[in-house]
Amino acid sequence: MSSIIQTLDTKFAGGYEANITVPTWMLSSMERVMQYYVDKNLRLDTLSADTMPAPVEGKKYMLYAHVPFCHTLCSYCTFHRFIFKEDKARAYFVSLRKEMDMVKALGYDFESMYIGGGTTTVLEDELARTIEYAKKLFPSIKEVSCESDPQHLDSPEFKQLEGLVDRMSVGVQSFDDGILKMTDRLEKFGSGQQTFDKIMAAKELFPIINVDLIFGFRGQTEEIIQHDLDMASRLDPRQITTYPLMITHQTRKSVKGKLAADQADMANQYRQILNSLNGQYNQLSAWAFGKANDEGFDEYVIDYDEYLGVGSGSFSFLNDTLHVNTFSLRKYHERIAAGKMGVEQQKNYSKKDVMQYRFLLGMFSGRLSRKYFRETFGVNLDTALFKEMTSMKAIGALKNDPTDPDNLIVTDNGKMMGLLMMKEFYSGMDNVRAQLRKPLQACDM
Repeated sequence: MSSIIQTLDTKFAGGYEANITVPTWMLSSMERVMQYYVDKNLRLDTLSADTMPAPVEGKKYMLYAHVPFCHTLCSYCTFHRFIFKEDKARAYFVSLRKEMDMVKALGYDFESMYIGGGTTTVLEDELARTIEYAKKLFPSIKEVSCESDPQHLDSPEFKQLEGLVDRMSVGVQSFDDGILKMTDRLEKFGSGQQTFDKIMAAKELFPIINVDLIFGFRGQTEEIIQHDLDMASRLDPRQITTYPLMITHQTRKSVKGKLAADQADMANQYRQILNSLNGQYNQLSAWAFGKANDEGFDEYVIDYDEYLGVGSGSFSFLNDTLHVNTFSLRKYHERIAAGKMGVEQQKNYSKKDVMQYRFLLGMFSGRLSRKYFRETFGVNLDTALFKEMTSMKAIGALKNDPTDPDNLIVTDNGKMMGLLMMKEFYSGMDNVRAQLRKPLQACDM
């Protein structure tokens, strides 16, 4: 790889040869630009809030439920989570279902439900009860997605989720025992082969199994990456997601220089992932791959402009406003017991801010449409986001679709830039979570 140009040569499922040529200075520049916008728009200058707004007729919504418990805490993760204690977890699920009652009373219904954590499967019986209750309250729910770590896959209780969860995403991170040891997962979750065996046995329980892998680890050689991809391919899951390792302000000491690879190494690893997975899978986003093009995946914000979150530490985006639920378990229970929802903060965004966010998602997902911006915001995309459109076209990230003037083609250069943009956005969201957790005292956990 040249020190000036990074060339990612790969073949996509459509049969064409892609040549992604991105100057190294452009990768660094994109990260700096994204860091500026993330710092500007994800600042915690929020206002107090007591409840969610009512739904708007004609809009479709997704329900997000957060389960903030893990048996062990990974050093590189800043998601909202606490060490699992059964009594606290059972009480939490009761409050979660009561908050869902309040959402129902506002008049909401949902097409989809996503359950994240933490580790959602810490108590399979409570999770199953919660999913059943959600489907009863919100009869329009057609699909339920859930996350788990490998530890729970072979437990007898795990089978309670069969018929309730449509898509189970398993956080493998790597099948390599050296990477697992470096990230403190080998002792917690077992070897790569043990994880492989557990997923193979659990495949029959769910219509869709997604294997989550992480690239960008220090020492993750081409051989290790290929081993991870080969193991995932042998499982033949419906979906494979390959996240880049994300460094936040809070994980910088534990990750950068210890766990994280250099940016150039990460780019090479991404090239290798594309080479291996394209042809076997369709590319759903910059880092997600699926057997079909029309099924849900982890980045639910792509398919749903608006979503409502329940549970401690959950986020909602409704009517151009970000709503944040309390990160304190104590406050969460107190609010629910008093008949209030878990939300305690909100931040309003301008129309321009929201358009820039949708532009980011369009680049990341490869779905960028002039018609969407015209119908959703009443604007001409080319003039409303002139700076963004001009810069992306200048580097060959976007081009017009000759068959449809409303459609924009996100090129392979564009997908590479979309990967970096979304990585920085998620790192910024992790920074927000970590800052909201920082004031918590022992009594809040």
